[in-house]
Amino acid sequence: MLHGRSRGVRCWCAVERLLARPGCAHPRQFDLEGVGTALLIPPVYILTTLLFTEVTSRARAFGAISAMGGIGAAMGPLIGGLITSAISWRAAFVFQALVIVAILWLARQVRDPLPADPTRRFDTTGAILSAVGLALVVLGILAADNNLWLMLVLIVAGVLVLTWFFVFVRAEERAGKEPLLSTSLFRNRTSNLGMVTQNTQWLLLTGVSFVVAAYLQVVRGYDAIQTGVIFTAETVGLLASSLAAERLAKRRPQRVLIMAGFVVTIAGVGVLLSLVGRLAKCLGLRSRTALIGLGLGLMLTPSVNIVQSSFAEAQQGEISGLSRSVSNLGSCLGTAIAGTILVAGITSTPERSYGLAVAVLAVVAIAGLVAAVLLPTKITPATAPRPTPENVPQQPAG
Repeated sequence: MLHGRSRGVRCWCAVERLLARPGCAHPRQFDLEGVGTALLIPPVYILTTLLFTEVTSRARAFGAISAMGGIGAAMGPLIGGLITSAISWRAAFVFQALVIVAILWLARQVRDPLPADPTRRFDTTGAILSAVGLALVVLGILAADNNLWLMLVLIVAGVLVLTWFFVFVRAEERAGKEPLLSTSLFRNRTSNLGMVTQNTQWLLLTGVSFVVAAYLQVVRGYDAIQTGVIFTAETVGLLASSLAAERLAKRRPQRVLIMAGFVVTIAGVGVLLSLVGRLAKCLGLRSRTALIGLGLGLMLTPSVNIVQSSFAEAQQGEISGLSRSVSNLGSCLGTAIAGTILVAGITSTPERSYGLAVAVLAVVAIAGLVAAVLLPTKITPATAPRPTPENVPQQPAG
């Protein structure tokens, strides 16, 4: 995909974010931040996969990455809410810019394990088609509360554009050109199922966070700091299970860990559903969100590990970008689906709207569990050279 595998991409991303800060009221800021984040995380996955070659060592590395992400997720709302309340929302963005400066400084020590190839072409047409298609699908979901016909038009248009994208990719491959994304990535059954679990996990993470935060702030009147404190328990659960990833990988197959994570998450969502209507009065709310965080942390690392380990190092750039895109799409869908249910006015009371949103997330979690059950029992890291579209071996069912 992009030839700047680590340092160059990170620095470009950081500069983009810094440029966006002064105009934080401008919508372009959020576009730039989205692009910057999309460019930042795949290189982290690539470097981790190339530097750690065994399943257990990768589990330790990806577990640490997930743990740090959990800490950031917890500290973000707390620090942001504190700065916003004490100074202003602009000061919160200045603080984020300072964090990016620190990342730029630390990135000076990062070295690529493989040399970059600046001569490789970038598929601009493919990038535009894929971005437009996915955006139309998400916008269609968001339009459900206003106009069902508009929702249908946008989703159908998104599907058609994505179909156009895959037809274009196949045409590029037949012509001997390098497209944005090789179709060989979708011929690996294990990787496909792993990406389904990834998408589901991020959908649940953002969906549950959105529903609970909206309920506490809109219905119960919690401020940003109080809401952030509630979510600290979820992050502690995610952190604990993520840091145990290496030990768990040595004792249990990756498939079992993902299945167990979904079971724990479903239990947490089920308990959360039973508490709708009295969330703010229940002292055990933190333990319920901690249960969800524990389940998500238990399966985030093995899911990434399975997807990355399904391909040799020659395809790590492509699969890392695809894997992160799938996760980002799950995050978008989680917020879009939960938000649409909350504002659509489907139920008679606000409490029931939140209950319905949580119930839908529970169904999604069950679908993710089904995908996890279909994963093979034993995962062997791929070491074969990069396959061509015509001779990619199919991953056998486990």
